[in-house]
Amino acid sequence: MQQQLNVQLTIQIPEDKVLISKIELEELQRNKLTGKSWSMKDLEAQTGRKSDWLQEKILYLPRFKQKLDARNGGFVYYPKGKGSPWAFQATKMAKFLDDNFHLIWGG
Repeated sequence: MQQQLNVQLTIQIPEDKVLISKIELEELQRNKLTGKSWSMKDLEAQTGRKSDWLQEKILYLPRFKQKLDARNGGFVYYPKGKGSPWAFQATKMAKFLDDNFHLIWGG
């Protein structure tokens, strides 16, 4: 016969902290990006890679460019000339990076 012990435990949570579910946390993180756009500097900060690498391995790679380019309904504004800024729809770019991690970093 298996023995069982029931224990009641009280844990104090500091007033400056809250306890939320993992699902709520993930939703809050997604909402933080909603409606935001990234510059190339922001994308560099998010990935830890320089713009040259991002352009070579992701942005100008034919298999990704067609999907990413805003002119094709994507979420990346490609500059029209030297000095023109990049723009990335943050939520969709973050999801793209997550969904394609194995293709981007895996080779």
